[in-house]
Amino acid sequence: MTQPSPQDRSAVKDESMLRQKQMLASHFSRLAAAPESGDKVVYTFVPGNLTELLLSFGVVPNLPEINALQSGMRKLSGDFIAAAEREGHSEDVCTYVKCDVGMLRQGNVGPTGALLPPPGLLLLSYTGCFTFMKWFELLQQEYSCPVAMLHVPYQPEGVITPEMREYVVRQLKEVVIPALERLTGRAYDEDALCQRLALSAAAEDDLVAVLGSARHRPSPIDAYFGGVYYLGPIFSAFRGTDEGLAYYRCLREEVEARAARGEGPVTPEGTMGEERYRLVVEGPPNWTHFREFWKMFHDEGAVVVASTYSKVGGLYDTGFRHDPSRPLESLADYCLGCYTNLGLPSRVALIERYLRDFSADGFLINSVKSCNSFSAGQLLMLRELERRTGLAGGFIESDLVDPRYFSAANIKNRLESYFQMLDQKRRHARPAALEACA
Repeated sequence: MTQPSPQDRSAVKDESMLRQKQMLASHFSRLAAAPESGDKVVYTFVPGNLTELLLSFGVVPNLPEINALQSGMRKLSGDFIAAAEREGHSEDVCTYVKCDVGMLRQGNVGPTGALLPPPGLLLLSYTGCFTFMKWFELLQQEYSCPVAMLHVPYQPEGVITPEMREYVVRQLKEVVIPALERLTGRAYDEDALCQRLALSAAAEDDLVAVLGSARHRPSPIDAYFGGVYYLGPIFSAFRGTDEGLAYYRCLREEVEARAARGEGPVTPEGTMGEERYRLVVEGPPNWTHFREFWKMFHDEGAVVVASTYSKVGGLYDTGFRHDPSRPLESLADYCLGCYTNLGLPSRVALIERYLRDFSADGFLINSVKSCNSFSAGQLLMLRELERRTGLAGGFIESDLVDPRYFSAANIKNRLESYFQMLDQKRRHARPAALEACA
């Protein structure tokens, strides 16, 4: 791939990234055309989404989180947030919510410039984020459309019990499926659902291979910044589709080829050079300054080999796959297993595992001001991980899509100090405490 000159500020993208961009653009075009085409639209969320079930009914999913983060990357979210705050929404409210409300107030033109249609149904899957419920209360007041709530039990012990699974399955049968039948006028078709689940499982195999490739030195992927591109289709509207499967086959081939050539990940600045630091990152990225944020890591030779944000839409690398032989139970397990539905002990154990399995030099927490689902307990997690592993933890602060809470100078200074600390730590042998965890 040709390296950009310093004057060329266009982001470098490989084939899979371009394919993913086309897929998402096509999806937004289909959303915009829904009023004329007659397609039914369901608004839902990323964690615990029921994409395969929705697609089996022929409906088009719209995900407000995706709209908000896309607006942040396109520098549109600041104005939307200001519009919501003028209506009385507090500065402390999740900025995804305020971005969505502000976008609605300014005509509901989506991040790609296409008009977003109103929902025929709000499908609320509660997976560890209380804000989701209040968010859809606001949208229900605006659209006066039905709401179907799928309540997902929290996993305080990190174990899915038969009672939890049955509770979710019962809601699927008695609440969610009847709501989709009323919306579409179509009967539930389990064969169609199973076909979607089989496609999902195949794509998930390829995704896990991609994420696992970070064990290589150098890592051919960045599992945090690059992971945003890798996970877009499977987190949004393309799980359980032929397009999604083709994307992940393409991505896997690209990544395996890079690993075979001994290359680092593709970044906006070109293929990564020397890999100086291998990190695990906890927390979502900042979207309003995404490229600038990534460049701070690139310039230091820091590659993220694993991240918790890439598990917010499913913990595939711990063994879960959508299973067509048990369709509704499989959907239940998926919803129950999302990262934000796990208690702090489970989150700490997962990060500890990543530090060991990916031979990381340290870990970094990006504490997001307005996302309590992630930020609550992060300092405790940092101290516990340092105690268990002997590795150095770093701590920075930003926000999801509010540009007022990204201080480039502050974050850069903290990162530089953190990398200096890693240099000092690496002069000593790898901590025996981490090896003992194996």
